[in-house]
Amino acid sequence: VQLQACGGGLVQAVGSLRLSCTISGRPFGIGHMGWFRQAPGKEREFVAALRWSGGQAYYVDSVKGRFTISRDIAKTTVSLQMNSLKPEDTAVYYCAADLPPRSITSNVHSPDGYEYWGQGTQVTVSS
Repeated sequence: VQLQACGGGLVQAVGSLRLSCTISGRPFGIGHMGWFRQAPGKEREFVAALRWSGGQAYYVDSVKGRFTISRDIAKTTVSLQMNSLKPEDTAVYYCAADLPPRSITSNVHSPDGYEYWGQGTQVTVSS
């Protein structure tokens, strides 16, 4: 199982970016997929997650109303639409996935709740 993320870049404040992450390797099923970010000198932070079967979404408070996580079931892709970006959103963004049966009990808000990780993609928001 591999995750491939794309879509990062440089944008001015209040601008938008869309990140996408595709899971490959013919997973038997997907439990949940999520996005985390890590700024220099800081710990990896939960941003958003999505339960694959029911589509329930979760967000960190700082991005609610600005970011939207969605999925394309046919393409096994999860996307993160980021609007009204702020300089404090600057970080390396990582997508992650957890598969059943492990995902049944794993915590979608914690890095420990994900077994598979994609490479990071840099998002830089200038003021």
